[in-house]
Amino acid sequence: MVHEVTGQEVEGLAGGRGRALKYEVVPKEALNGHGRLYARIVLSPGSSVGWHQHVRETEPYYILRGEGDFIEGRTGDGERTRTRVHAGQVCTIEVGQWHSLENNSDNELEFMALIYNEPGYLN
Repeated sequence: MVHEVTGQEVEGLAGGRGRALKYEVVPKEALNGHGRLYARIVLSPGSSVGWHQHVRETEPYYILRGEGDFIEGRTGDGERTRTRVHAGQVCTIEVGQWHSLENNSDNELEFMALIYNEPGYLN
């Protein structure tokens, strides 16, 4: 199967702030229940992916271009760890973990995101 990848502008991705461009690389239906997202995301300067949790899912972010702040935590309102990330790094969000990604720079932040299910779970 071959398909075109087109971008979609999203405001407030996952409850975040600002604008993002989302390029769905593989449609959810083509993931055959093993996951729900494989996309290239471009965050505009000052934009973010909102603070949210992954239940029964893992999500790595592969940073392609730019830099930003990856925030992670084990609870929604508890201690959070902030790490500066840049191109060539992978941020892995584990099952049950909370996270966000902030572009606090003057340049775009581009990354690949893959959301896949924990072993034994199909959605």
